[in-house]
Amino acid sequence: MGCDLSVLEKNGFDTAAGIEFTGGEDNYISAIQRYYRNYEKNKTKIEEYFTQKDFESYMITVHALKSNSKMIGAVEVSKIFEALEMAARNNDTDFIIQNNASALKKYDEVVAKIKTIGEMSEVRAAGEISADVARETSDKLIEALDDFDYDTAKALAEKLSGYPFRITQKEKLKTATAYIEDFMYDEAADLIREIYSEIE
Repeated sequence: MGCDLSVLEKNGFDTAAGIEFTGGEDNYISAIQRYYRNYEKNKTKIEEYFTQKDFESYMITVHALKSNSKMIGAVEVSKIFEALEMAARNNDTDFIIQNNASALKKYDEVVAKIKTIGEMSEVRAAGEISADVARETSDKLIEALDDFDYDTAKALAEKLSGYPFRITQKEKLKTATAYIEDFMYDEAADLIREIYSEIE
């Protein structure tokens, strides 16, 4: 799509890893745009969970941000969110209290660096995906659902829609995507497992 990624590289993004992780430049740009669009919602959630001392919900949110930051090649902030996730998992509230504000500042900085791409016209990857890619995407999607990783699950469900499923399977994928929207992760995973068997 001809987007100049050198600005991201100069700002510390590992664009090659991001492109490999997302499966192509268009997919990568689309992932950056989703990351940008979800910024306000995710930041608000982190602030609320931190204030409420709801560290279980906090852990789920920073886990998703760890994965999504890695997906767009924002390696440094991904590691910060990973450290916060591990602290929440281990009930190390002192670490969270000491590092939450600086983590959100880094998150702000990452989002500022992708603003130009985030505010471009929405990019959608063209073309179908192969059966091998569809199987791999399904596996990753089931993992994301098991981890309650909303953003990654949504992104993978969208990628999976590039496979030329038959009508029934397309409908199941649509239903699974609606379940993800409603945070019904077990139901979505059951449907993805059914769809998997139809990939030829």
